[in-house]
Amino acid sequence: MEHVTRIVIIGGGPGGYEAALVAAQLGAEVTVVDRDGLGGSAVLTDCVPSKTLIATAEVMTTFDSSYEELGILVADGTPDAADPARVVGVDLGKVNRRVKRLAIAQSHDITQAVTRAGVTVLRGRGRLGAGGQGLDGSREVLVDHTDGRVESLRADAVLISTGVRPRELPDAQPDGERILTWTQVYDLEELPRELIVVGSGVTGAEFAGAYQALGSNVTLVSSRDRVLPGEDPDAAEVLEDVFRRRGMNVMSRSRAVTVKRISARTEVAEGPSSPKAGKEGGVGDRVEVALADGKVITGTHCLMAVGSIPNTTDLGLEEAGVAVNDWGQIKVDRVSRTSAPGVYAAGDCTGVFMLASVAAMQGRIAMYHALGDAVQPLNLKTVASNVFTDPEIATVGYTHADVSCGKMDAVEIKLPLRGNPRAKMQGIRDGFVKLFARPGTGIVVGGVVVAPRASELIHALSLAVDNNLTVEQVANTFTVYPSLSGSTAEAARQLHIRKREGAGS
Repeated sequence: MEHVTRIVIIGGGPGGYEAALVAAQLGAEVTVVDRDGLGGSAVLTDCVPSKTLIATAEVMTTFDSSYEELGILVADGTPDAADPARVVGVDLGKVNRRVKRLAIAQSHDITQAVTRAGVTVLRGRGRLGAGGQGLDGSREVLVDHTDGRVESLRADAVLISTGVRPRELPDAQPDGERILTWTQVYDLEELPRELIVVGSGVTGAEFAGAYQALGSNVTLVSSRDRVLPGEDPDAAEVLEDVFRRRGMNVMSRSRAVTVKRISARTEVAEGPSSPKAGKEGGVGDRVEVALADGKVITGTHCLMAVGSIPNTTDLGLEEAGVAVNDWGQIKVDRVSRTSAPGVYAAGDCTGVFMLASVAAMQGRIAMYHALGDAVQPLNLKTVASNVFTDPEIATVGYTHADVSCGKMDAVEIKLPLRGNPRAKMQGIRDGFVKLFARPGTGIVVGGVVVAPRASELIHALSLAVDNNLTVEQVANTFTVYPSLSGSTAEAARQLHIRKREGAGS
């Protein structure tokens, strides 16, 4: 293949549409085959919708937790009748309509940007043809259009970016009404009164915290010892403590085995004469979650957040020689190549790092490589990630687990936010800044921020990690006073002192 000119991208999520923009900019003839709308699940059912919902929850939490201390008066002085301790309430139907409106608008904006760049967008389902590479090195991509037509395209390089879908348990099938996946919650018109969230990873923790803030009584079922088992343990401990203080029922080491709908009138725990049974009425208006230890919990709704499954079936991968792992994720190298020549993959379907930012970078790297441009392989140790709970948890670089197991030799400092003057002014009591640095050079290799808007505060540490800055350089950079970012500089100063003390001992 002398020169790549024809690019076909299967899937229009962040990996797909960002790749399309790069390829078009580099002069390629680009076609994106997408089934649901550009932006993929990140825009339509995951990142954009969930963070829009969380934005409302964040306002509710901030007001509930600090209005009295900050001296804010409520005009009529009347709390929510359903919750005397709460001053404000929420119209979930209105919130969800805004969520879906913004998601569609974002998808429309992406489509406009891609088409203005000269990219052809086809609505349908793409798959690799069975013929393998032709004599000219190109491959066939078949497009199943929504109107039933099948179209054949030739591509010098193919990028697969088909994303994932919610994992479903055999004995906990979602119905979109009472038993829900994270893609179905935006159709709710009324706030779940008693929400059971199964799964305490990022998705489960984010939704549990959001609905608790919106006014639901939330039970979080975690099969692990703590929430967010994949995050920094100090950060997870802070969040779990906050959840419990706000009234959430966090059930650790509890594995759900079945979820089903039941009638409130036949519920043993409450009985037919209970006030809840009278309010709900009808058959199947409650859910029952059975746990592995024999316990049974009930609520009005259940959100299943038990992982995801890659959308890699029926794509012609095996016939094309594209290798997948035991979970169905496409195997790729650091420049997004699969095991089949001329076929690349990006995003959640690869399982590399399930973030929209990583998907976008994988897609861009694939196009740089395919089109012969300068390319820098993916470096996961510079990736910044965030859990959009309240407080948020942002991380970058090497972690506490890496240091504990000896993968990285580093010293660390954890500085609580409660001593920060801006935090005091805003009524912030929970959170911290943590830095990891090399003991000899003081180079910053990782960091954790637990705070409101940690997703914004982590950028300084991302720059430090990406550019091999030292704690001295971070400490000597001016910060605004008062500001939460001042704690980053202060942590670096304290780590510098400890490094020097350690060197002299």
